[in-house]
Amino acid sequence: MSETLYDLAIIGAGPGGYHAAIRAAQYGAKVALIEKSKLGGTCLNWGCIPTKALYASAHLIEQIREAEEFGVEVSEIKPNFAKAVERKNKVVEELVNGIGQLENAWKNDVYKGFGKVFGGDINSGFEISIQGEKDVEIMAKRVIIATGSSPALIPAFNIDHDKILTSDDILDPNFKTVPEKLLIIGAGVIGCEFANIFATFGSKVTMLEFLPSPIATEEPMIVKPLQKKFESLGIEILTSMNVISVENTGSGVKAITCSADVPRDQIDGAEKSIFEADLCLVSIGRAKESEFLGLEKLGIETVRGAIKVDPKTLETSAKGIYAIGDVTGGIMLAHVASYEGDVAVANALASIGGFPVSEMKTDYSIVPATIFTSPNIGSVGLRRKMAKDHGIDVIMGQFPYQSLGKAKCMGEEDGFLMVLAEKNTHRIVGASCIGAEAPELISEIALAMKHGLSVHDVGETIHSHPTISEMVLEACEAVVGKAIHKKGRPIFH
Repeated sequence: MSETLYDLAIIGAGPGGYHAAIRAAQYGAKVALIEKSKLGGTCLNWGCIPTKALYASAHLIEQIREAEEFGVEVSEIKPNFAKAVERKNKVVEELVNGIGQLENAWKNDVYKGFGKVFGGDINSGFEISIQGEKDVEIMAKRVIIATGSSPALIPAFNIDHDKILTSDDILDPNFKTVPEKLLIIGAGVIGCEFANIFATFGSKVTMLEFLPSPIATEEPMIVKPLQKKFESLGIEILTSMNVISVENTGSGVKAITCSADVPRDQIDGAEKSIFEADLCLVSIGRAKESEFLGLEKLGIETVRGAIKVDPKTLETSAKGIYAIGDVTGGIMLAHVASYEGDVAVANALASIGGFPVSEMKTDYSIVPATIFTSPNIGSVGLRRKMAKDHGIDVIMGQFPYQSLGKAKCMGEEDGFLMVLAEKNTHRIVGASCIGAEAPELISEIALAMKHGLSVHDVGETIHSHPTISEMVLEACEAVVGKAIHKKGRPIFH
């Protein structure tokens, strides 16, 4: 057994784990960070970052295709996906190395291997084994589990990592192929981002979605312009489709479907449709990485693989052990995992005592979400249906990009920002946006919501001109009929 006793051991170095390790070190804690694969986890290596790097290449291609309008003549455009992948790999490598340098700068000990808690308690500390190139055992006063999730291997889809792929497969550093025809199962965030990328690089993309709408979590008003843009890219989205099976035919893939309205016990006799393509991407569901961690021995409960935690403190049923991020089955977003890292670290160190930190409670009322399609989508807080379901009477303001000077200069006139406010108080309760820099605009609204601001508070804040951020100003003013660059009927006196 190692003589080193850590204040905190963190299993998993994704956006929750590596963030938590640095935060704990900032409070003066001695930290062990354990990662079985690469620092940064799924988000950095097979998720958020690589997709956004590829999206940046796709968006640049789109801009070049429209360059003549800006007075730039381009004789030939030759998309090179292999080069885009090489750039993506470089971006990922630099960021992974950067995390390693940060952990080293904060004097955190990074162990490469599979971590497992095999004994101990909150009073004596926890015993952790690390199985890697060199097996190690350490002790820690507190533990945070941040092992994340991985693509769900749904049996009916016969994922073989050859022609039937997960998002991990398609973001592998060596995957440099643009299929002539790409079939995507699932038209959620992941599916739509990949559809956008591969269609821009030349694939004929067909998407099969079980629900009646793509990206069903977003406002219908936001989804419609995205569907229109996808149509212009040649992307076919088929909704209410139940994919019964997918098979590798040797030369490609074949999917068999029926209507999602058909009851399960009547599928055999239902009318079927067949879709064929070169490759199939399955972008449905993620499995929580909670196996082989020693949870059963510690009495830690799991529900369908998700570690059960106190929703406010993030502590598991084993006192002194916390869990954050995707593995808890909560809001599966990288920035939520990082936030939860802050909460878990504060509570873990506060329970030890002697650190300059107080206990924290989670607050998920304001969580921004982003989708990097072209155009971008961003949202935060309530949607109109959610407000209605919660009995909240709201008023809406809307402002189009085409009415904004900076957007016109950029050639980014598609889309709009809509803001929801309580009818009586005019306090902002939600916003949705589709268009250039939508995720950045939503961040300002999230900050306003966090501090309980009204549309008047935002409207009375001077915004620099000409900027895209003026969208926020004008949309908030539009809620009460005061937008300058859009005629509306005043609804207050």
